[in-house]
This record gives sequence, structure tokens and C-alpha cells, in this order.
Amino acid sequence: MKTLKEYLAWAEKKQVAIGHFNISDSEGFKAVVESAAVLGVPVIIGVSEGERDFIGIQEVAALIQTEREKGLPVFLNADHTYSVEKVKAAVDAGFDAVIIDSATKSFEENISMTKECVAYAKSKGSRVLVEAELGFIGQSSKVLESIPEGVSEETQTKPEDARKFVEETGIDLFAPSVGNIHGIVKGGEPNLNIERIKAIAGVVNVPLVLHGASGNSDEDILSAIDAGIRIVHINTEIRVAYKAGVEAGLKSGEIAPYKFLAEGVAEMKKVVRDKLKLFNRL
Repeated sequence: MKTLKEYLAWAEKKQVAIGHFNISDSEGFKAVVESAAVLGVPVIIGVSEGERDFIGIQEVAALIQTEREKGLPVFLNADHTYSVEKVKAAVDAGFDAVIIDSATKSFEENISMTKECVAYAKSKGSRVLVEAELGFIGQSSKVLESIPEGVSEETQTKPEDARKFVEETGIDLFAPSVGNIHGIVKGGEPNLNIERIKAIAGVVNVPLVLHGASGNSDEDILSAIDAGIRIVHINTEIRVAYKAGVEAGLKSGEIAPYKFLAEGVAEMKKVVRDKLKLFNRL
């Protein structure tokens, strides 16, 4: 099977993006994997530190392996990891990618922590891709009343900083701040800074990752892909869909988990399928 790096080269050639969906249980996993299988496209399963603690780092790795044995191009990413130690644990567990998120640190400390993660991954002879983030995009994958404090054009990633950061760290993937926000803002998402994405793509030689894409318009996301985004992260939208589906299942009076949870899976699938069609221009 092709590696994630090879699929990213495929995405670059086709000018599409690989969908990245966060899950925290087997129902979410099923919704994402089955949707991707129907459409015949690669997909990335993301698990944050909290999600990994809930589902289990070895357990989710085993789920991925099961799907790969069926020939499905499913990859596993350790999303938003805040310590070098937990990055190392994900590398050792066989993840395909890991994000060291030290974006709230100083520029110099962010570089230092990221370089340590890259060095560890390489020392293990691993194929794991190391991603890092520069710039602030908030930290909550939930429905928000307003744009988080600290998110503004002034805090978006500057192309010259992006170039220096990527060159000095040796990362494989880069997540910039370009108007994107974690979560969904009730009053509407700010527009993505497409020109900023283009400028950053022009000075770095690694694929760009768009975090916090829940709530962004289809038009904005397609423009971002045209500008150089190769992975798009979705979390809040499928969480909202899951909750709505489970609540509907419970209202029926059903007590069998595999029945009322199925409603949640069905709602998640609707979101995942629509997003995958968009990202892959299907």
C-alpha cells in the first residue's frame, strides 16, 4: 500500500486534499472509514491527546491495521500533541503522522521542540510524518459564541516566518494560521486568507494542512485547496452530527446501544461523505 507521503504527492498532482477526521470511539471510526471506502479515496483518522486517552493509543492503531489488511488507504494521525514525550509515544505506536503543537510557545521554543520531534522520528527509521503549527487558531473543537480572543489577521502566519520555521525544523507537514479557527462560530466563520495560503505555499516545500475547517464555506475550502492546502481537518461538524443522531436515537425509547448509536453513525456519515466529495472534487 502507498504511504501517506505518496498519497500527498498524489493529492498535489490531482490538486485535491486528503480529508482528516477526528474520532474518539469505534462508531466515529466506522463512519469515517466506511464513507471513504464507498468513495474510494484515502482518508486520515485523527486522534487528539484527549481522544487517544479515551479510545486507547494501541486500540486505535489496531483498528487502522485491520482496515489496511482489507486494502483500504486509511492513515492515523496523532493530532495536536503538546509534549515531546507524547509525540514519541505516537511514533513508537506506529502512527503515520504526528503533530507537535507548540504554537503557543515562543518562535524559538516552537522550533526547538519541533526539531526534537523530527530527530526522534528519523532516529527510529520511521515513515511517520511530523507536522507543526505556527500562528494561533484557537484550541476548542466545539460550537463557539464568538471568534476566540487572539485570533486576528495580525496573528496569522507570516510567509517569511513560515519559510524559516520549515527550513530550520525539517518538518514534513506545515499547519499555518490563515483565518482558520478550531470549532464552529455561531455567527459565521471569518473568510480564509487565500492570498496568505498562496504566499506561504510559494516559500515552503512541504504540504500545507488546514486545521479548524468545520464551518468554512465550500467555496473557501476549494479556494484553499487551489492555493496549496493538501490536508483538511474536520472535527466539530462531525461531533455535532454524532450528538444529534444519538439524541434522536434515544428519543425513540431504544435502549440497545448498537441501535441508538447507529443513528449517530448515520449522521456522521452524511457529513464525512459530503466533505470527502468536496475535498476530492467528486
